[in-house]
Amino acid sequence: MKSILAALVLVVASFAETGFSTVVGAERTRNLRGLDYAPMLFEYHRQTVGEGNHFFTYPRRDTTFQKDFYKNHKNAMAFFESDSNSSHRFAIAVSPILGIDYKSSSALGDTIWPAVDGGLFIRGFADSLDFDLDARIYSEGHAAKKPKSYDHEVFDVQSKDRGDGGIDYVSFSRYRAHLALNYAWARLQLARDVLHWGPGYYNNLSLNQFALPYNMLSLDLTFGPLRIYSVYADLRVTSWSYSKDNLNDRNLYAHRYELALKNFTLGISEIQILYNENKPWLFVPIAPLFIEKGNYSERVNNGALAIDMNIQLFKLARIYGEFFLDDMESPYAVYQNRYSNNRWAAMLGVQVARDMEVNGKFLQLGTIAEIARVEPFTYCHYDTAQAQMAHLGLPLGNPNGPNSLALDWTLYSRLFWNASSSFFFGLHNKWLWKGVDYGSDINDPYKTQRKKFVDGAPLQYTIAPSVNYSGQHISYELELVFGDIRAVFLRATLHW
Repeated sequence: MKSILAALVLVVASFAETGFSTVVGAERTRNLRGLDYAPMLFEYHRQTVGEGNHFFTYPRRDTTFQKDFYKNHKNAMAFFESDSNSSHRFAIAVSPILGIDYKSSSALGDTIWPAVDGGLFIRGFADSLDFDLDARIYSEGHAAKKPKSYDHEVFDVQSKDRGDGGIDYVSFSRYRAHLALNYAWARLQLARDVLHWGPGYYNNLSLNQFALPYNMLSLDLTFGPLRIYSVYADLRVTSWSYSKDNLNDRNLYAHRYELALKNFTLGISEIQILYNENKPWLFVPIAPLFIEKGNYSERVNNGALAIDMNIQLFKLARIYGEFFLDDMESPYAVYQNRYSNNRWAAMLGVQVARDMEVNGKFLQLGTIAEIARVEPFTYCHYDTAQAQMAHLGLPLGNPNGPNSLALDWTLYSRLFWNASSSFFFGLHNKWLWKGVDYGSDINDPYKTQRKKFVDGAPLQYTIAPSVNYSGQHISYELELVFGDIRAVFLRATLHW
């Protein structure tokens, strides 16, 4: 039985998340969806049941990309590779991607139909260099007279007659890309992506996968159980392309240090945001950002420090947590927790997972639950639209923002029907209390005052079932949201 299960795992590994992109990275819940569904959720599933050291810094290099390139990409629309006698190895694969969506949301106040996207997925390598590009053009029809951006990024409203307010369609383009040079223990990468640091899935506090993508330069160093990750990112203040706020610079520097000792992982993350200043020295991973912060004007820089831990239990479960410190007056003042100059956040989570065989099919089952508390004014700064820990108006860290209390609980499963197709079933419950007092919005200027944590905040509960079929060239997705927010998301994706 164990040998059969091991063989199934190998087959699944060849089909699942690994090998198709140069990196294992963040979920793409807003745009640029592909054939794989919830790949990060199953990356964390693997971290729960798998062996070896467990690192929680993403995006990370997919070491199977070059090794399995021919096997995974030989059926692409266009495929090129070097001659077997060549001293320099290279290969490139090009695949078109087409998708059509139906989206409706009470929070957005809109129904989007039809929503069509098309583009190319280009990936390849040359010796120690690897790269990928997923670029697409979108066209959407909106029922709302004044449509809003579904993915919170920049978009254009196209209208034949702007005088009567009629809207014909909305158009925009999106892409994510990675270009990296690899060495035995180092990876230098230019990318447009999202950083996700820490063991949490929904509620990481320092850098979270549910932020919006940004352009970055990163250096990833691995020395056995020690991993050091340094990054610079170019951020934008607002998603409105006509805003003069975007004439100013917002720069992110961040370091992460991880020590992975088999079943235990300790991580430390430090962040510094600079407004209209750029200090390349901060990219150096041996420069402590929490010390360097004092070398620059307090009005134009914002820093934070976080520590997280993950404990794997019997290859069946893991428990984890993170504490994020934006600012404090003193340790005792943090304990008292009365005033706004003590800004912090905390998260605790547990994941239980199991791999098994059912009638010769490989089945993955699991559940994950997290609770996160973010104090008022966390991620904020002294002045609006300056050194906030945000990009395009949304937090880089916990997506619920300052002055929030959230509980997420998900049940999930994935059944592999054969080596090229799978079915996903999930049920996500969310309880959210979002404060309404001053200090609840990430753009609220920081003031020293007595704070109120989710005082009088209403409970917002949602339950969201989801179903997905993924095949070799096509996938179908259905996501429903019930409760205080109602939404429907239906999609078909074609990739070859």
